[in-house]
Amino acid sequence: MYNFNYHRATSRDDAKAKQGGAEDGSYLAGGMTLLPTMKQRLASPSDLIDLAGVSDLAGVRRDGDAVVVGAMTTHAAVAASADVAQAIPALADLANHIGDPQVRNRGTIGGSIANADPAADYPAAIVGLGATVLTDSREIAGDDFFTGMFETALNDGELVTEVSFPVPEAACYMKFPNPASRYAIVGVMVARTADGVRVAVTGAGPSVFRSAEMEQALSGNFSPDALDGISVPAGDLNADIHAGSDYRAHLVGVMAKRAVAGCG
Repeated sequence: MYNFNYHRATSRDDAKAKQGGAEDGSYLAGGMTLLPTMKQRLASPSDLIDLAGVSDLAGVRRDGDAVVVGAMTTHAAVAASADVAQAIPALADLANHIGDPQVRNRGTIGGSIANADPAADYPAAIVGLGATVLTDSREIAGDDFFTGMFETALNDGELVTEVSFPVPEAACYMKFPNPASRYAIVGVMVARTADGVRVAVTGAGPSVFRSAEMEQALSGNFSPDALDGISVPAGDLNADIHAGSDYRAHLVGVMAKRAVAGCG
């Protein structure tokens, strides 16, 4: 690790002021992605603004036909929420299988999506459920939020405040986890929504993506068999010591079929 300035924010306005006054400040949520990234010298902010003291950024509530999750809500709190379990059980299940108990009790949804790790689980929920990311200045559609590996549509200093998930007709998330980290080697969220079927894939590529071919097939026949013969091109997928691109392409099909079966 290297030297940096640490600040503990007491409110949203205080966090914004501290970030704005820093040479190269970063918000610190749970630190499950940012701190390892700093240790590997992949990020080197001059200042960390800790959001743990900003209490109004945490919590879950039902808001009409949506479930709204505060940015500083931990994965464990999402998994344990009665509102989430009743309205979007797939989201509760996803949160309950992130990392290990230590990660789930420290990591937050806002920190996860702001850092946009390509193997994180929440991006599949954001895109697959058609969620909206709310910040201190605007609303960003889930389809537009993730722009690349570790990249999002957030502007410098923009603060994620909450995420609004429309309640789907049915949804299921299935992943093939790394046995050590529990990160998704491939994870697929399938959802039947008021606007049609959505299929979002995380872990396989540099960023979360939708499969239009799978969505079209499932729109006509929502069953695992509808995905027979559909494959995801391996050329643009990730390849590392855990899985090659061809294997990840195969896993997308397998996880998608399992997710469809789980929606029944």
